[in-house]
Amino acid sequence: MDSTLDPAHREWGPFGRPLFDDPQAQALSRVGVIDIGSNSVRLVVFDGAARSPAYFYNEKIMCGLGAGMSETGRLNPEGKLRAFSAIRRFQMLAEGMKLPPLTAVATAAMREAEDGPAFREDVEAATGLRIWVIDGEEEARLSAQGVLLGWPGSYGLICDIGGSSMELAEIADGRVGRRVSSNLGPLKLRDLTGGKKERDSVIRKTMDDLSQTMGTQRDRLFLVGGSWRAIARIDMHRQGYPLHVLHEYRMTSKTVQATVKYIEKADLETLRGECNLSSARMSLVPYAAEVLRRLVQVFKPKDIAISSYGIREGLLYEQMPQALRDRDPLIEACRFAEIKDARLPGFGKKLYKFVLPIFRNAPAARLRIVKAACLLHDVSWRAHPDYRAETCFDNATRANLGGLSHGERVFLGLALLHRYRNKREGTRFEDLYELLDDPGKQEAEVLGKAMRFGAMLWMSDTSQDGAALEWQPKNKVLKLKLTKEAQPLFGEVAESRFGSLARALGARSEVILK
Repeated sequence: MDSTLDPAHREWGPFGRPLFDDPQAQALSRVGVIDIGSNSVRLVVFDGAARSPAYFYNEKIMCGLGAGMSETGRLNPEGKLRAFSAIRRFQMLAEGMKLPPLTAVATAAMREAEDGPAFREDVEAATGLRIWVIDGEEEARLSAQGVLLGWPGSYGLICDIGGSSMELAEIADGRVGRRVSSNLGPLKLRDLTGGKKERDSVIRKTMDDLSQTMGTQRDRLFLVGGSWRAIARIDMHRQGYPLHVLHEYRMTSKTVQATVKYIEKADLETLRGECNLSSARMSLVPYAAEVLRRLVQVFKPKDIAISSYGIREGLLYEQMPQALRDRDPLIEACRFAEIKDARLPGFGKKLYKFVLPIFRNAPAARLRIVKAACLLHDVSWRAHPDYRAETCFDNATRANLGGLSHGERVFLGLALLHRYRNKREGTRFEDLYELLDDPGKQEAEVLGKAMRFGAMLWMSDTSQDGAALEWQPKNKVLKLKLTKEAQPLFGEVAESRFGSLARALGARSEVILK
């Protein structure tokens, strides 16, 4: 908890007015997107203008529009019927939800099939939708913007795999750079007649060509697309990974190679059941795995992250003005939750100021999580007291929050658990604690107990300057300074919680009456 304090964290002000209060954001309060892909057709409705939007509605139909297209040059007949039916259903759902006009985009299958334009015209005539058939580079750009929605300011290489194509794009400083599209979609690879030998040749040659365009050395690789997520789920299963959240799941080149071998040797039907994957998705996994193996061999990423955000989220990002894009998705989502669910909206800011002396030298990345915890400290108050601590942990670790690594999710969850409970042993989450090192667990406990104590003293706006903490880490002394007006708040329960906080710090406690 000791390092130089980032000036941006000394005051609350840099965050300004919450994003959801901005008129520009309110115009995006509910946005519907239809993504017509080579393998699936999906409707996503984003709810709320927080920088980490909630998924109000999400439905996917595995239509297989691009299946067999390598041989026929035309959209799959059964896939067309299923896609047409799905899009008509989605349009009717949108009307029932009273959404603004849907944004509909179509990718590789529609743009490459000889009957793609005719199918587009039929759908538009039947539904009144306008379908944007985008090229490969635009698909890459939108997928990269989806990653930026969850990781503002990030850098690295984006790889988005669909059914009929695979796109690469580079991002740096919050901007999308070079991008390129290829034919390495699993549907196309499956249709090759020369078997594994021909697939290996096509994958190797195409990947070598891509490396000439994009360069080969990449520190971070973001994987976007259903086939990559399926492989990540299998990797979790293989390693017995405890947190089943795909977004921000990390792999290495070594673990990717091990999982590809695992897939090659596995009974796919058994593996499908164990990993809860659809038959349609599982049928494409072996082909996608061959691509991924070569991808990491050629581009040599040091870090591989799964992104659940892609082209659909990129379309939402497209509609955001820059001022909205620049906001921190985690903090905005937490502020939205506080306004919506807390008993005393706005108290999180005061609580943050109260606990900050304990963390005054923490790195900026940790202070960001401290701020998020303070905003969320009271949003689960409706839960039964016997389950409130576990509800907090569950919500933090599994909620749709952007900009959080898995370790940070567990830190946030553990801090909120200790907001309501002294001990963390005996919960159903103990296997998740291993995602944090011992100092991280200790720091989360300190934060939780600081919030637990602070909530006892700050129930009135008039007392906001009546109590303050002073932490002397070298001397291991924790001081509480109370004004005369605030002294009645320091009752027996508050005194007990102050003592618990001091013990968590391994400190001696002092109370100073001002």
